[in-house]
Amino acid sequence: MFKIAKRLATISLWLFSSATVEAQDGQHAIPIPIDSLKGCATDDYNNQLDVIDIGREIFNKNACKRVDTGEVKSRKLRISVVPAAGYTLQTDFAGIVAGNASFYTNPNANASTILASFTYTENNQIILPFQTSIWTKGNKYNIIIDWRYLYFPSYTYGLGGYTSLSDGYLINYSTIHLHQALLRKVAKDMYAGVGYNLDYYWNIKELNPPPNKVTDFENYGYQQTEFASGFTFNYLYDTRDNPINARTGNFVNIIYRPNLTIFGNNVEWRSLVIDLRKYIKLSSNARHVLAFWSYEWLTLSGKPPYMMLPNTGGDPYSNTGRGYIQGRYRGTDMLYAEGEYRFGITNNGLLGGVLFANAESFTEQVSNRFETIAPGYGLGIRLKFNKFSRTNVALDYGFGIGGSSGLFVNVGEVF
Repeated sequence: MFKIAKRLATISLWLFSSATVEAQDGQHAIPIPIDSLKGCATDDYNNQLDVIDIGREIFNKNACKRVDTGEVKSRKLRISVVPAAGYTLQTDFAGIVAGNASFYTNPNANASTILASFTYTENNQIILPFQTSIWTKGNKYNIIIDWRYLYFPSYTYGLGGYTSLSDGYLINYSTIHLHQALLRKVAKDMYAGVGYNLDYYWNIKELNPPPNKVTDFENYGYQQTEFASGFTFNYLYDTRDNPINARTGNFVNIIYRPNLTIFGNNVEWRSLVIDLRKYIKLSSNARHVLAFWSYEWLTLSGKPPYMMLPNTGGDPYSNTGRGYIQGRYRGTDMLYAEGEYRFGITNNGLLGGVLFANAESFTEQVSNRFETIAPGYGLGIRLKFNKFSRTNVALDYGFGIGGSSGLFVNVGEVF
């Protein structure tokens, strides 16, 4: 078992040796705290082992144990730029050049991060995100920026839950997303604030729609350009012990977005996103954890652009609906729930596993009702990438209905 794990770890060290992490579609990055490769630790961090340890053992058998510098809150900018690789159902294999800079604005603040990457996929897609999360003294303010450019030919399958995989056809488009928000601490672990989101799609083309058939996109209102602009009102409550790999705590994130004509929209529409998560530690050594996720994406009024409708994998982390390709289901409203059982396999923490199940439902175009439920389920392996930040390489295989299945790769937990 250890020899197999060691080979997997060696491969993953090459594939994922990045200070940034690509989520399911490569559009969102999660910072990994950087630990020093200089100096020696006085203990073995509870005998835990990770990919970096194995890589150091392979390339330098006399290397001493690493020092955890995650608690050293220096204002010095820590920068890492490295190549990586990824895979999703929508992109197939992808090559990535990723960069991460982390620093502290004040010793009494969370780590601030600047993330950027360039991704080119086997399907000729281009993904270019730039993201920051800046924390001020005492975590009084959190400044969030999420800017992205995508050239992203991808599949769409129509609206509602009665579609099938055979309904899929390619849509080609380019898009820019400019999202930013300022949150202020209002109580312990609680933040509220405002933001501004601008989304612009252009050169939208249906490449191979079904012949002699009007598509759902055309029925909904096909356009070659789509635009949305609006302020957001944000609420955040977060008691997780670790945002990358939580074992205990709760997470609540609510975003209300009115897109009014005074901000340049052709028609007014309003949306509400509610993201709820809960983590329950089942054993004292945290080798067994239950995790629950609820994600509601609702259109309160008006008619959003087709490309901005709630859809499978359309959340900021592109992780809803394991078992289905991104965009498999789409509608004006989305309900989503998922549960996951996480467990350790090896005592040194190098290998772990998960069992998961999820269900999603989308409103139908004519009735505007939830009429179907699309379940998903699967299992996965976790390979410890960084024991100090508890970051795992996540390899999951998911199954859905109608013949849907596939491999899903993340660095960091899915939720």
